[in-house]
Amino acid sequence: MNANREHQCDVLVVGSGAAGLSLALRVAEHAKVIVLSKGPRSEGSTYYAQGGIAAVFDESDSIESHVEDTQIAGAGLCEEDTVQFIAENAKECVQWLIDGGVPFDKDENSTEGQPKYHLTREGGHSHRRILHAADATGMAMQTSLQDNVKNHPNIKIFERHNALDLITEDKVGGSKDKVIGAYIWNRNQEHVETVRAKFVVLATGGASKVYQYTSNPDVSSGDGIAIAWRAGCRVANLEFNQFHPTCLFHPEARNFLLTEALRGEGAYLRRPDGSRFMKDFDERGELAPRDVVARAIDFEMKRLGADCMYVDISHKPEEFITAHFPMIHTRLMDLGIDMTKEPIPIVPAAHYTCGGVMVNKQGQTDLANLYAIGEVSYTGLHGANRMASNSLLECVVYAWAAAKDIVENIDQSQLCAELPAWDESQVTNSDEEVIIQHNWHELRLFMWDYMGIVRTDKRLERAMRRIQMLQQETHEYYSNFKVSNNLLELRNLLQVAELMVRCAMQRKESRGLHYTLDYPELAEDSGPTILTPEKSQS
Repeated sequence: MNANREHQCDVLVVGSGAAGLSLALRVAEHAKVIVLSKGPRSEGSTYYAQGGIAAVFDESDSIESHVEDTQIAGAGLCEEDTVQFIAENAKECVQWLIDGGVPFDKDENSTEGQPKYHLTREGGHSHRRILHAADATGMAMQTSLQDNVKNHPNIKIFERHNALDLITEDKVGGSKDKVIGAYIWNRNQEHVETVRAKFVVLATGGASKVYQYTSNPDVSSGDGIAIAWRAGCRVANLEFNQFHPTCLFHPEARNFLLTEALRGEGAYLRRPDGSRFMKDFDERGELAPRDVVARAIDFEMKRLGADCMYVDISHKPEEFITAHFPMIHTRLMDLGIDMTKEPIPIVPAAHYTCGGVMVNKQGQTDLANLYAIGEVSYTGLHGANRMASNSLLECVVYAWAAAKDIVENIDQSQLCAELPAWDESQVTNSDEEVIIQHNWHELRLFMWDYMGIVRTDKRLERAMRRIQMLQQETHEYYSNFKVSNNLLELRNLLQVAELMVRCAMQRKESRGLHYTLDYPELAEDSGPTILTPEKSQS
């Protein structure tokens, strides 16, 4: 094999967001690390996260309260030991971020015994426990982590590289339950390469790009979930897709999120006529959990035939708004909307994948030497609905836990002697890339219509029929033509869409983010929805 097409390292990290970079930094003192970034290294969901990260820093707050709030938001499906584990380790892991240079806002009025950081409150939280950097927390975290990674001699970042598939040991005569490396797609030179690694960590984020309207960047195409499933890992709870209630409704900014902290700081939700409506749906009003708020907005839009609803904080002082939400204010002013004087048009949009690849407390998957951390994983933290600002927290806590486990086992692990080369002798260059684009748009549109905020059995059956048809077309295409970024993403999106619909079909109740008109009540006996790959697939 051509030398420049083969790489080796101790730890291959797929994904360059909060989870991936945190783990890379934590293992780099003991290991050679390669980090794959599908686009530019900052282009992931972390960078766009506005709200903040939840942790108990206030003496009047408690870990027990954080646990209870998370479980209430999760609608009875959170795994209690996981919630406890994350809440207990939250402060230490957030302190690690602070020590690494993340500039969380400080409270200039704090006195002895009070937290020195400014804590805000978001939907579902009973206390102020959200550390933030104005309204651009993710950007601050991503920038800090990138700065620390950039100067580390043991970490290499490969930008514009996709993970294509995992390589298991059975390809060289061993066990199909052990991962020894991965095929990767070098988008810069347009060829497939191999990476030999002692450990592979999937930190690829979620799959919200499966929907027509999403707050996520374009890279969120469910790659890690699809890759792990094809290799033989179980997945769980993929029916629970969180729709952020307040995405800006504007033709020039289709995926610009308006942080929940707006409502935490007193913003109202209004109909086009200016009347408030959340109290008609929930006594918690604007601070109800996201699933409740998203359904209320969706209901009002359909009832009134309206294109959007509005979030309004203009009743607050101008200096308060510009100090707390400088990035949002600037962006909206660029679009001709003055949030200090007028309401902001909003619609719900796919935001977060609550299910994913099943892992234990160390982030280990069903396959030896394969870990999954962050949004790609199912840990049991979120249950049927993720509580605000627990996502970045899950990233850093599981990055710490997985890194600790990897470091403890790295000396006992050996690199595989060689990996099988990628065979592209039977494929040609495509002359019909437009087919991929058409299929991709069709998938996202019918997933929005049939697997969206409100579902029915008939809608799910329609979605599954279309997915299977597109999968057949895409499989034929994949077998005959050289890979491309769009083809890889479509293949993965179709796989994850199928898993989402299968999970939704199995849940015969309405709970949290899964709301179906055919089963509007809660089931008495409910647990996670788990799918297991057939061994012939792996």
